[in-house]
Order: sequence, then C-alpha cells, then structure tokens
Amino acid sequence: MLVVLAGTIVSCDKQLDQLPFDGLATDNAFVSVDDFENGIRGVYIALVRVGRDGSTSTGYYGASDAGALLSAPDVMSDNVTMAISGRTSKSTIHNFRYSPSQSNLGNLYRDAYSLIYRANQVLFFAETFEGENKTNIVAEAKALRAMAHFDLVKNFGKIPTQSGDANGSLGVAYVTEADPNITPERETVGAVYGKIVTDLTDAVAGINVTNDPGRLNRNAVNLLLSRVYLYMGQWQNSIDAANAVTTSVAARANVVNVWDDSSQDGLIFSIPNEASVLNAGVGVTWSQGPLSGTFLPEYAVSFELFNTYSADDIRKAAYITFGTDSNGKDYNAIRKLLGKTGQTNGVVDIKIFRAAEAKLNKAEALFNLGSEVPARNALDEVRSRRYTAPPSGETGTALRDAIRLERRLEFAFEYQRFYDLKRWGLPIERTNAGDEADGTGVPSEILTLSAGSTKFQLPIDQGIIDSNNNIVQNPGY
Repeated sequence: MLVVLAGTIVSCDKQLDQLPFDGLATDNAFVSVDDFENGIRGVYIALVRVGRDGSTSTGYYGASDAGALLSAPDVMSDNVTMAISGRTSKSTIHNFRYSPSQSNLGNLYRDAYSLIYRANQVLFFAETFEGENKTNIVAEAKALRAMAHFDLVKNFGKIPTQSGDANGSLGVAYVTEADPNITPERETVGAVYGKIVTDLTDAVAGINVTNDPGRLNRNAVNLLLSRVYLYMGQWQNSIDAANAVTTSVAARANVVNVWDDSSQDGLIFSIPNEASVLNAGVGVTWSQGPLSGTFLPEYAVSFELFNTYSADDIRKAAYITFGTDSNGKDYNAIRKLLGKTGQTNGVVDIKIFRAAEAKLNKAEALFNLGSEVPARNALDEVRSRRYTAPPSGETGTALRDAIRLERRLEFAFEYQRFYDLKRWGLPIERTNAGDEADGTGVPSEILTLSAGSTKFQLPIDQGIIDSNNNIVQNPGY
C-alpha cells in the first residue's frame, strides 16, 4: 500500500539547479529486499509530493495546484465553467493566459522530473541487486518513469496525431540517469514516445500481475501502453494492449459508488487516500465545504456538458451533484473527488486508470482501422453498463462521433479532455452559458482556443530554462 514515508530515500525539499531532481541516495540505502520495497514506494510518493514531515503538498496528482493533473485538463477544456462566487483559482490556465513567467504549471514539470529521478535511483542501484523482488521493482520503476515522461510530453510537447509535424517537434528530455548535475536537451516528440514505449514494454514483461493497493500492476501498464499507442496513432498496438487488460468495466449499479470509495469495481490503479495516512484534500480543486449554505465552488459543470448527459446515464448522478452557495446561487457541482461516503471534505482515493478506458481506446483504434462493427461492439461494452437504454447502431462519421462523445462523458473531470481535443486536432469551444445550474450567471471569459494555437503546448517555466540553457522554450512564448 502507498504510505507516507518520512525521511525516505530522497529529500523532497532539496532543489538542484539543472533539473528539479531530489537529493542523492547513498550506496547503503539500497541493500536489502525491504530497502528496494521502500525505494519504489518513495517513487510513488512523488505522485502526490509529500513533504518530509508527512504533510501533503500540492502538485501533480497531489491536490489543488494549478498544474495538478487532477484538474488542469478539464479546466483548460470545455467541461467546466469558472464559478464566479469562488476564488477564481486557475484562471490563468482556464483563460489560456499562461506564459513562461506566469504559467502556474511549473510544479507539474518539477514534480514529474522529481519522480523520474527517484525511479532512476532505484534502477541504478538495482543493477547490482539480486533480491527476489528485483524484477517487479525494476518493472514498476520503468513504468513510473515512462508515465512521468508521458505526462510531461503530452503537456509541454505536441501529441503525435495532433499535426503532421508533431513527431519532429520539441518534446522533453527523456532522462534515464540518476545524476542531478546533467543538463539535457529536449528530444523530439517521436523520440520521447519511442522511449516511453520501450520502458512500458519492458515493464509489462516484468511487473507482477497483481501488486499491493496503490501500486501499478500488469493491467495498469497495459492500459497506459494502450493510451500511449493511441496517442501515437499506432492503432493495432493500442488494440493489442487494450486486449491484454483483464479488468472488467464497472457495472452500472456500482458506478456511483466508485466515486465515494464504497466500490472498487472497474478500478485498475488508484492512490489510497485515507485521512489517517495521506489525507490529501484533492477535492478542493473543484469546490469546498458542504453542498449547501457555505458551499464554495471553484468550477461548475458546463451547462452544455450537463445537458449532454441523458437522463438514463448513471454517470450524471455519479459525476455531478447539486450545490447552493451562501448567496443562494445554485450550481451543478462536480461530484468526482468530493469525498468518501457521506463526506464532502475532498479526501477521497485518487483514481488514475479504469477499465472502461481499455474498451474506449479499442473502439477508437478499431474505427481508425476501418473495423466498424468491432469498434461499435467495444463501444457498446461501455454503453451497456452506463445507460438503461443505450444507444447503438451508428456507422461512419456518426460512429466516430459517438466514440468521441462517450469518451468525453466517461472521463469528464478525470484528466483527459484537453488531451483528447489536442490529439484529435480540434479546437476548444465553450458556450456562453453562465456558471449557475440553469445556465444563467457569468460565462467563462474566454470561450475558444483555435486548433492550431501554440497554447496547446504549455510554456516551460522561465526559472527552469534559466537553470539549464539547453532547454529551449516552446514556440509562441
């Protein structure tokens, strides 16, 4: 189980100059089987960025930081509207006004490389280790290293299917050395994705079929590999990886309960978040307080998305709830991350990978190969578990649009929408409906981002560039 480790293998508060790596481990930090178990847990901890005193900081998957992957992909898309009664948090990225000096996204970059450095330390010391857990530990470290680089390159670089020039454009530095003093250059998007695939295919071969809660297993790595191949436009490889995922899609009866932690149905990888252990208030990224009286929304469900869910779609109840602020204004609030059963404190398990994605990845890839009937069958495996009267029967462009729609409905407020629009080469188009539940109120300030905008590639924080003159800024900044 993922636990908070005080004084773990690395120091979380030490920032080095060239890249945001952590402190160095000593040779005697990795000797026994238990040392490597603790070491790999130290890599997972970087996902939520826990301080040395055990306190949870913001960033990456950790909590409400503007760059956290729990919120940014929806804040930057068409799924949410800024709530005017809230604190206008993340307004810089919601309105696409990020810049190298005011990006609110620097922690995402630093936290990802912090995780990568920890993974590389484990891999470096594992070279001379022959313990019984070596194969699984090495596989986990490679998978986590690949996942962090994937999170970096999809944000700070183009996605291969986004445009014809994407593979040759600026990606990120793919770091495999446990050396904090290197000053690497950015590689091309194509090169980075190639190395991600290498790490993930190595990981699939060595990782355990099952691991403790809070740790990756074979299904999780196969699902991530399926997503990576989908982003690369390697359709058959995406299908093959998706077919290797054995976890079933959550049943309709359990969908609501997944989001208050009373069911684990369909979950493949999540980070346990108990109040007595991690206690990360991840839900504050969307709102704070009880749902009436003192309710304070940060972002509301966009009126357009709210009305896109059909009445018989169980996800409407699972993902969306009703809240009223102190001024009596009503909001369609985001239920995901709200809290465990009966709670609204935002302390809830962090869901990273779910089995429904394997089916939707497969449906999209099959459609792109021209296999419409199998694509629709894969799509219907999800729809049959979400609607009482599921739609079906689409062909051609209507089928493509149905797959894309189902992906939006399934993963709303779940860190995917911005990347889907980006990889499809589509613009971001918000309606002018307001933030309140009936569509009145104040709409988001900026309603569109054109498909070719350089804003789809996020700026690298100027402080990072200043500390490593080999890092080149993205075009347009």
